[in-house]
Amino acid sequence: MDNISEKIIKLKKQKGALVLAHYYQSMDVQGVADHVCDSFEMARRARDAGEDLLVICGVHFMAESAKILNPGKTVLLPSPGAGCPMADMIAPEAVAALRESYPDAAVVCYVNSSAAVKAASDVCCTSSSALRIVRALPEKRVIFIPDRNLGAYVASQVPEKEIILFEGYCPVHDCVSENDVEAAKREHPGAMLLVHPECRGAVLAHADHIGSTAEIIKAALESDAGDFIIGTEIGVVEHLASLAPDKRFHPLKSGFICEDMKITTLADVLNTLESGEHEITLDAAVMESARRSLERMVELG
Repeated sequence: MDNISEKIIKLKKQKGALVLAHYYQSMDVQGVADHVCDSFEMARRARDAGEDLLVICGVHFMAESAKILNPGKTVLLPSPGAGCPMADMIAPEAVAALRESYPDAAVVCYVNSSAAVKAASDVCCTSSSALRIVRALPEKRVIFIPDRNLGAYVASQVPEKEIILFEGYCPVHDCVSENDVEAAKREHPGAMLLVHPECRGAVLAHADHIGSTAEIIKAALESDAGDFIIGTEIGVVEHLASLAPDKRFHPLKSGFICEDMKITTLADVLNTLESGEHEITLDAAVMESARRSLERMVELG
């Protein structure tokens, strides 16, 4: 363990801090976290945290969610420049316009969104809970924002409901093509293909398993197979390799990297713990409305 990691571990104990890291974070950042998790588990742990200081090693919307779910805590984001292009694709005004067009529809908001958009929605979801939440809603018509690919996947699995899509997407997952799938299968014949539902439907059609980051990890670890093509960010490949060194894990395509998730460094984590910089603050009214959507997600999901 390097000197910075040792300082972080010592300091978080001294300050009573809880460090949560997403699976897409670098392995050295994952190594100093108390929990490494997907966005749903991160939200749940943030909500239930007893610690007064939460350090979110992820992107901005994840730190906002932690603050919304546990407003009495101090929430720090080590790298304030860690954003989410998908979250930036939708604003509350777009949600209001969709509601006007479809007044009988429930608005289901993927957590990859700003606090203001969550506040304008009925319920949030993650990729692991989207199907359960849409099925649990009494409404027969659902506006799904902002990810068109995850929304289209939900629509394919819940045909009894009408799903209205917004044209947002994750640039990292959306750029994967069928050609990438064919090339990966040629290079790794017989390998199981595990794919995140933020990918396009044409890519999902080739998958042996479709699921969130946590579900992909679970499927790979529990499978009797030994060779896997992983259709999500490279951090999951690295995480799996550390957990199951006897198995082989290959990225679906080269350059499968979320640059925003990789911004955070150990030095950033140490700095925010030492200085208390980069605290998340939100408008009280926005937090209250967004909390209802997030709490409903945790209850239903």
